[in-house]
Amino acid sequence: MSNQVFPILGIDHLEFFVGNAKQSAFYYSRCFGFENTAYRGLETGDRKTASYVLEQANIRFVLSSAMSAAHPIAQSVAQHGDTIAVVAMAVPDVAIAYQCVVNRGAVAVIPPTTQSDEFGTFRYAAIRAFGDVLIKFVERQHYSGAFAPGFVACPASGRSGAGLTEIDHVVGNVERGAMDLWTQFFMQTMGFDLRMHFDDQTISTEYSALMSKVLQNGGKTIVNINEPADGLRKSQIDEYLEAHYGPGIQHIGLSTSNIVQTVLHLKQSGVEFLPIPKTYYENLESWVNEIDVPVEKLADLGILVDRDQDGYLLQLFTKPVGDRPTLFFEIIERHGSRGFGAGNFKSLFMALEREQALRGNL
Repeated sequence: MSNQVFPILGIDHLEFFVGNAKQSAFYYSRCFGFENTAYRGLETGDRKTASYVLEQANIRFVLSSAMSAAHPIAQSVAQHGDTIAVVAMAVPDVAIAYQCVVNRGAVAVIPPTTQSDEFGTFRYAAIRAFGDVLIKFVERQHYSGAFAPGFVACPASGRSGAGLTEIDHVVGNVERGAMDLWTQFFMQTMGFDLRMHFDDQTISTEYSALMSKVLQNGGKTIVNINEPADGLRKSQIDEYLEAHYGPGIQHIGLSTSNIVQTVLHLKQSGVEFLPIPKTYYENLESWVNEIDVPVEKLADLGILVDRDQDGYLLQLFTKPVGDRPTLFFEIIERHGSRGFGAGNFKSLFMALEREQALRGNL
């Protein structure tokens, strides 16, 4: 039974705080196939920040940099490196959503705010989540501009995208012992339901382990929360928390309807993926015959396969997209399965540990 306390229509956008938004926009455009659709900066009269809006199908990123070292964005980058700082959720009424979450114990950051220009009215508010991450509520039903007041539309480049279609899920890492606290926060304040729980026996190797809970509000708004578990060595979550200097967004799952073509595009554009040992594919033949993609092609591209009672999924993970081993992306194609590749956890974890060892962090 749904625990929903107000409607969440989906993820409106994710805002990245970065050291150089112009160069980051170029990277996500050229490597991931995003289109720069809107801009705000010095040329539009903003003397404090520069922001680039990138879109691909139903995915929207906003990349923001500060113009001075004293600005909170610059301070965030100094501490965390490039990071996803804002998860913006679309709601039908910002005032109702804000009042609801604050009444239920959320820490208010930005009260309901209205901005207007010739394209209509745009409303937003924000609360604090784990670490320095903000949850932003956005109401744009009465706004027809490029993104929001203060932004100007950018000319279309004419380049084709990579076939990415929507944000499948958002994954946050929190410190040991905090997963249940933040699970309750999302359930209590925003009406998320607990959908799945993976313990340290499910997600573990010889050396390290983690625990994870999957939360869902409505049909598509999915937030996963991870915490480290006891292990012989440092887990990927421990490494993230050290490199990020605190909790934050670990990775974003991006959907595609043709993972082979998407991954080929991304690889040819310079995106690096976690290498998967060829031994992973030796035993797939017995149960993947329902999948259109030949096992040889899966092995060539490093695509993982998992199946549950509802169907199957194909997935793979990029290496971290910055110098710090923090943020990365998952590319996922679903065929009925609404899981998260539980059958691949061990293979994925071992691949992550090999990368950790190369960095001297295992």
